[in-house]
Amino acid sequence: MYTNRQMVERLLRDGIIKSERVREAFMAVDRKHFVGKVNLPVAYVDRPLPIGHGQTISAPHMVAIMVEELNPQPGEVILEVGSGSGYHAAVISRLVLPGGKVITIERIPELARFAERNLRRAGIDNVKVVAGDGSLGYPPSAPYDRIYVTAASPGVPPPLLEQLKEGGLLLIPVETGYGYQILKKIRKRRGRVVEEDRTECVFVPLIGKHGY
Repeated sequence: MYTNRQMVERLLRDGIIKSERVREAFMAVDRKHFVGKVNLPVAYVDRPLPIGHGQTISAPHMVAIMVEELNPQPGEVILEVGSGSGYHAAVISRLVLPGGKVITIERIPELARFAERNLRRAGIDNVKVVAGDGSLGYPPSAPYDRIYVTAASPGVPPPLLEQLKEGGLLLIPVETGYGYQILKKIRKRRGRVVEEDRTECVFVPLIGKHGY
């Protein structure tokens, strides 16, 4: 059985983790707290793992890719759409300290509770878990410095763009219609939206008013 340190070192060696601060965040958050008991023997294997309700915890390499692309900074307020087990939000939460926080929204109430328990067990107190339709965002804490989505959407949900700060960054997997998705990096600049395709990916679908 691998250790969390070995998992992180492998991601660093493969060039997926690129920055020291991201390496430190991954080291500080042990993935075993977020995979559920049945997955403990494979907690550090670089692949998605089922967490129930047809959902998965993303493979460590994909979490690392998204964290590096998002590049969260201390003091920022971040919105995550799709809490899953809480692992991704936990890593981001380390990068917005001091003074920052993560709001994560999950449509499946049982998974929202699962994420809350996992975050509490990991000693993380700057993440707020909300049960609801993530495609609508979360207006009470808007505007957000950065928003990222951990499920694939047919397009970019308008509420997420509306809740993004001027100069903010949105990271979202968008369907291509060819059996895979493109991770899009979207910036809001002077009222305009600038999109950039980053990498191919495969995520579960975003279910909601502005998803599927």
